[in-house]
Formats: sequence, C-alpha cells, structure tokens
Amino acid sequence: MDHKKMEQYNNWNLKKQFLEDDANFANLYFKPGDIWWCSIGLNLGSEALGKGSEFRRPVLVLRKLSSDLCVVLPLTSKRKSGTWFVDIMLHEEMRWVMLYQIRTLHKKRFQRKLGQLDDMDFRRVKEKLETLLELS
Repeated sequence: MDHKKMEQYNNWNLKKQFLEDDANFANLYFKPGDIWWCSIGLNLGSEALGKGSEFRRPVLVLRKLSSDLCVVLPLTSKRKSGTWFVDIMLHEEMRWVMLYQIRTLHKKRFQRKLGQLDDMDFRRVKEKLETLLELS
C-alpha cells in the first residue's frame, strides 16, 4: 500500500474514533426517505466511500431498524445507468441511488440532513430494489 493510501486509512481511523465518542448524535432522528450526509468511511475495493476530511457521502434511509440503526443506499452525482441504479431528484438536481451498495449504518455516522425524497421517487427506489433482490 502506498504512503498516501495509508495516511487516508489512518485519518479515517481517527475520524471513526471521534464518531464513537461524539455525544451529539443522541437527539438525532431519521426516517425512511430521509437523505443525509453520512461519514461512511474509506472502504475497500469498489465499495462506496466517503470523500473529504469527514469521509462523507449522501445516503438515502431505506428502512429504520431501531432508533440507532438503519439500512441505507448511497447516492452519487455521477450519471449512472444500468439495473443497479435509480435516478432521483434532490433539490432540483439529478442524483443516482446505488442499489448494489446497500448497507447498515449507525446514526453516529449521520452528519447533516439534506432533505426528504418525494414519495414517487422513494417508491421507485424500493420497487427496483425488490426486483433486483428478487424479493417480490
């Protein structure tokens, strides 16, 4: 591993330690359809990763599992096509939901709420994910 990559992993490790000890998340509430900036980290291979010093990426809350835990889908601003992506509108800008990057997050990773996905787009995301995962 090169020096720059090692430094990025070390920085992410420090950020995770801060997130673990941060008490500011206690009054944070989220619900399905919310879109949040989350510190999802520096991940491996082709896994979605966060960017910048906060290792952030916007995510769509798909399902609330508890008051602290939820299933999310990362978003990207780069145009994507194919069965594993759904285009949505966020603040009058096109974004793409990366269905193949579904994951579980603790609310300690949540940084700032960006908005709420409209009902029609949220329904499209859930229907396409169900089809791709052969749940229906």
